[in-house]
Parts: sequence; C-alpha cells; structure tokens
Amino acid sequence: MKVDELRVLEEDQLGDRLKAARRELYELRFKHAVGQLENSSQISKVRHDIARIMTVLRERDFGIVAHVAPEATAVALAEAEPEKPAAALEPAEGVKTKRGRAKKAEK
Repeated sequence: MKVDELRVLEEDQLGDRLKAARRELYELRFKHAVGQLENSSQISKVRHDIARIMTVLRERDFGIVAHVAPEATAVALAEAEPEKPAAALEPAEGVKTKRGRAKKAEK
C-alpha cells in the first residue's frame, strides 16, 4: 500500500482500512505468540501501513495538501531558489575556512 493510493481515498474508506489493518496486526501478533507465524516481517509491514494511514488522516486534520502535481513542484522549486553567483560561494578575504586556515590572497 502506497501513500499516493491512500491520499485519493475518502476519509471513511481510510477509516475502514485502518480498522482492517489493526485487526490484521492483532491476528499476526496472536499467531506470532502461538508460534504459527512463518514470516515475522509481516508484522512490521502492517505497522507501517497503519502509520501511513494515520499520517494521511492527520494531514487532512491539519489541512496539509500533500498531493501536488510533479510539474508544479519543479516550477515552484526553480522559482524559490535563484542561482547564486560563484563569488558569493567563496569566503571573503581573510576569513578562515572550515578547516581553520585563512585563504591566501593572490598577489
């Protein structure tokens, strides 16, 4: 189950999936305790699914819009970060660099 699949579902459908996943986790824990569970990694997969569902529900509670078209994201990032000139990236004259050595001025 992927987050993108969950974000398109309605809130009641997410609630149903959450109940089903919690029930499945209960059954897996019971099988593990009895010794009938062959693959114990299923428990962590179901726990991650529950966390994903709860995350989507909380995003909706807070009003966070997490589903944005990839093209819009790329355009927004390009506008938000203007290119910096190369001179701005170099330390000023006489300023110590990270390793503690001062950059020597060229004569």
